[in-house]
Amino acid sequence: MVDVARLRGCFAAVAVHGDELALFFYSDLFLRHPELRELFPVSMAAQRGYFTDALIKIVAQADRVEELTAFLEGLGRDHRKFGALVGHYDAVGTSLLATLAHFAGPAWSPEVAADWKQAYQLIGSVMSRAAVADEGQRPAWWGGTVVGFERRGFDVCVLFVRPEPRLEYVPGQSVAIECPARPRLWRYYSMANAPRPDGLLEFHIRMIDGGAVSMALTSEHIQGTQLRLGPPVGALTLDQAAGRDLLLVAGSTGLAPLKAILDQVAALDDPPKTDLFFGAVTAEGLYDLDALDKLAALHPWLAVTPVVSADPGAVGPGFTGQAGSLPEVVARCGDWTGREAYLAGPSGMVAETVTRLQAGGLGGAHIHVEDFGWSER
Repeated sequence: MVDVARLRGCFAAVAVHGDELALFFYSDLFLRHPELRELFPVSMAAQRGYFTDALIKIVAQADRVEELTAFLEGLGRDHRKFGALVGHYDAVGTSLLATLAHFAGPAWSPEVAADWKQAYQLIGSVMSRAAVADEGQRPAWWGGTVVGFERRGFDVCVLFVRPEPRLEYVPGQSVAIECPARPRLWRYYSMANAPRPDGLLEFHIRMIDGGAVSMALTSEHIQGTQLRLGPPVGALTLDQAAGRDLLLVAGSTGLAPLKAILDQVAALDDPPKTDLFFGAVTAEGLYDLDALDKLAALHPWLAVTPVVSADPGAVGPGFTGQAGSLPEVVARCGDWTGREAYLAGPSGMVAETVTRLQAGGLGGAHIHVEDFGWSER
């Protein structure tokens, strides 16, 4: 039986080393198994972040079996797109234990080593079983052709992608995207539409300074490019059984998964009352506001509130939304205690909004946040 408290104590001693932890792990892995290097991108900076984030999440959920199992199963299925095989799990486990032993110092003992060995055996077992089961149900990745491109601002564009074969997903989920210009670099983007009869996927891409994949995807030359799409992942999906009205809070391109949920809600026989707060630094950053306003005009159950965090004096006379930080505006604009809340966007904004909603009396079980953790940078 794994001693969770002892395992966490060891990890606390290890985690202070930050990126050195992942750097040692991958160095050890590639020295022992140089054939695995070709599965990874040339630059390992982001990959090291994914490794550390995944380890933190696993340790944090070590005593929440149902949550951890769901995360690990998704991780196992998702790793198929990298070319990971069941036979690789033993190699990873060996290097992981070597890394932990190296950094744990006095916290490493035979008992701690046994805890980590048993924990990894469970992790590898769950991931490998999920990967094997997934092999018989769907491909490791889908091809996707960019059939439409719209620039919505200097740093935001909308892509329309046709997957082959058809990709089934739940509104609010995301897929990893790899483009030919950035081989083996995968970045996660949410579909901004519910599944459509024509199978097209809409993605909202914001160009990030230094973001290799986002720079490639926002290029004017992306039209016609053949992408690779990973399997759909994520738990930011509509809980229809809750039977409550909705609060949606989107910062920047965090709008994408919430817009997909709006598509889903619009198709319901009796849509719940829904308030959507869409925030950006400036009014120009509200790149999809025209489409949202048209949607609200069609559906009386939907209210859209645009929010800008810039100085109110810099907003301009034509702006009819709210000024201030998105979490602060949401908190002051209503009593949300009876709502089911869905949040997506920059992590700081999401965390502050959660804090304010809970302080206002909304229980944590009614607040839904996507946690990409290991997968998004």
